[in-house]
Amino acid sequence: MSKCIHYLQHVPFEGPGCIETWAEAAGFRITASRMYTDDRLPSMEHFDWLVVMGGPMNIYEDIKYPWLKNEKAFIGRAIKNKKVVLGICLGAQLIADVLGAPVKPNRYKEIGWHPVYKIENSSPSPLASVFPDTFDALHWHGDTFDLPDGALHLARSEACEHQAFVYRDHVVALQFHLETTGKSLQSLIIHCKQDIDDGLFVQSPESMMAISQRFKQVNQVMNRLLDGLVVLNR
Repeated sequence: MSKCIHYLQHVPFEGPGCIETWAEAAGFRITASRMYTDDRLPSMEHFDWLVVMGGPMNIYEDIKYPWLKNEKAFIGRAIKNKKVVLGICLGAQLIADVLGAPVKPNRYKEIGWHPVYKIENSSPSPLASVFPDTFDALHWHGDTFDLPDGALHLARSEACEHQAFVYRDHVVALQFHLETTGKSLQSLIIHCKQDIDDGLFVQSPESMMAISQRFKQVNQVMNRLLDGLVVLNR
């Protein structure tokens, strides 16, 4: 039987984007738990990879989103069982929290396309090589995380020091979005327009949608990351 990627989705408008296209081409089955509809979480035997998507909620809003408690425990079990685990934005913050690192408001809200810088000579992980030294990525967050103990810092931006980390070569947390397509960004703009203000690192919808080539470029980086995870976790 082919390997399975299971993803956790927190809102209808933040899906797996280009990850689904990559998975189909790579021969993975793909399944999902939509947390906003109280989908059941699968057993550990059901999947090989876990992808934790983004969402507008915060990781500490357990009362408003009671499924967060079970989701954190599930992510912890997946890491303990040495599944490949990839977290994006909220998903990255959930991973950081599960691994014992604080998640807190960032100094700046970061929304739009901003440069990400690879941390030079800081990581012996082979996954560091999948990232260009500098590249534009899509951001949409107000919180940030500290680095968990044992994690390797992969990337930073001007507005946010901790943009990515890898933990034991099978867990990756990305504060930024590489999975985004033009369609998914348009949906994010529609549903989260209340986040767009005149902040120093906040772009207008017109600026975010202006250069279509950006989507192809970030999707290529995502594909290299997923390919790298395959090689390291055969």
